[in-house]
Amino acid sequence: MKAFKSAAQIKDNLQKQSYIASEEIATIMYLSQQLGKPLLSEGPAGVGKTELAKAIAAATGRELIRLQCYEGLDETKALYEWEYAKQLLYTQLLRDKLSSTLSDSRNLTEAADRLAAEEDVFFSMRFLLQRPLLKAILSDQPSVLLIDEIDRADAEFEAFLLEILSDFQVSIPELGTITAKHIPLVVLTSNNTRELSEALKRRCLYLFIDYPSSEQELAIVRLKIPELAPKLAAQAVEVVQRLRGMDLRKSPSISETLDWAKALVTLNSSNLDSETLDKTLSVLLKHETDLTRAKRRLRQLTGEPMEPDEDSGLGQFRIQN
Repeated sequence: MKAFKSAAQIKDNLQKQSYIASEEIATIMYLSQQLGKPLLSEGPAGVGKTELAKAIAAATGRELIRLQCYEGLDETKALYEWEYAKQLLYTQLLRDKLSSTLSDSRNLTEAADRLAAEEDVFFSMRFLLQRPLLKAILSDQPSVLLIDEIDRADAEFEAFLLEILSDFQVSIPELGTITAKHIPLVVLTSNNTRELSEALKRRCLYLFIDYPSSEQELAIVRLKIPELAPKLAAQAVEVVQRLRGMDLRKSPSISETLDWAKALVTLNSSNLDSETLDKTLSVLLKHETDLTRAKRRLRQLTGEPMEPDEDSGLGQFRIQN
């Protein structure tokens, strides 16, 4: 398992995994590894928070163990589930063997002692269905634990995580306390749909990932979609950047920029004219009101007449054909 010796090495290795990291991302990721502290990454949806965990797992050669959070998530779905039906089946199948073991007991005390000696058969890991958190703790090799969209889970579940993130151990009534064989590299992500507790934040290093600059986004598009013509890639990124300056219900994410770039390649587009924009803008925008407004505003990108709107956020920008 690879351990990085510097932030620069992390940045280089992430780029080999097609993830372009800023100096801040590389530095915080390095500190998370060195200090053994979880990393809490917040920011808008689709800016690469989940991809960061995937890329760091690939770069280090670790298994990625992912817990997708949602409302109503509890410890039985995140930690473990005890398979009572399987335990009962074992009891029924071993009934005759138990009878033979206990048959010559001289009294109840001796029978109870003999039965206690066999408890490991009925209370063991074989009846434990591992969920992501327990799987990361019991892993024989260092892993990357991704707790994705923690803000979607309830505050009660967030509180449940505190023991694990502090001591990397869990208490299982049937088996006792289990401590991690290897401390996993933990990445939590949040889309800021609710405020997380100070107790959780205190246990983590914090990283805010925002939308990238034009230069960063263009570099990402060129890296991920190299078949897109450089001129068209620059035009597409400029449009996306301008859209994010508008008052939209949902601004396009990096993942949607890449989807749009793939769509332009698929359609063999050579230029962003009004017809191409009209046909493909729904790849970027997912609300009808956003689409209607953006199409009306973006006509100025091709120099077409349009009604003036000082609040468009697009100014007098023109795409250079």
